[in-house]
Amino acid sequence: MYLLIGCSLTLALGFLAAFIWSVKSGQMDDDYTPGVRILFEDNPTTDESKKDNQ
Repeated sequence: MYLLIGCSLTLALGFLAAFIWSVKSGQMDDDYTPGVRILFEDNPTTDESKKDNQ
């Protein structure tokens, strides 16, 4: 039982250290999420330009 508690605490501290390292290295500084960028067009077209092409 003590071995399992020791292993789980070691693993938890490892994950905490990895999280703190990633925050300090700037990996969480994403102001404009790439997952949201796919929802918007790169070159938005207007209705007038569509009429000219037809």
